[in-house]
Amino acid sequence: MSGKKKILVLALVGLVVAAVAGYAIYNKPHQNMTKAKADHSLSSTELFAAFEADEQAANEKFLGKIVEVNGTIQEVKLEEGVQKLILEGDGMMFGVICNLDELTDSHRDDFQVGEAVSLKCECTGLLMDVVMKRCVETHS
Repeated sequence: MSGKKKILVLALVGLVVAAVAGYAIYNKPHQNMTKAKADHSLSSTELFAAFEADEQAANEKFLGKIVEVNGTIQEVKLEEGVQKLILEGDGMMFGVICNLDELTDSHRDDFQVGEAVSLKCECTGLLMDVVMKRCVETHS
């Protein structure tokens, strides 16, 4: 086999491997948040205080982790089809934004301001508020 044919065959094999890997990653199933085990469990005020005291240390501890957060709802809103619960944080302007999981059909839609809730979420970090995604209500 000539040098050009070998390169062409290797390139085609590489392309097939890349396509299969890409397909597998694209179709990887999402983690079931209702069954996921929490890495940490704390109140929304404790979570906010951790980020406010030392954001870098809080990122190392919580970023990308499953966190069970308990707190009182300060605000309920719907943005771009995603229900968001804002839990108490620093007692003033900022809190913990919990974006309910779009992949879970079992959400209730009657959350009330002042209600105490427990949510299991993935922590995405601090952007004035602590932001959580893929949240599901727990009953602990």
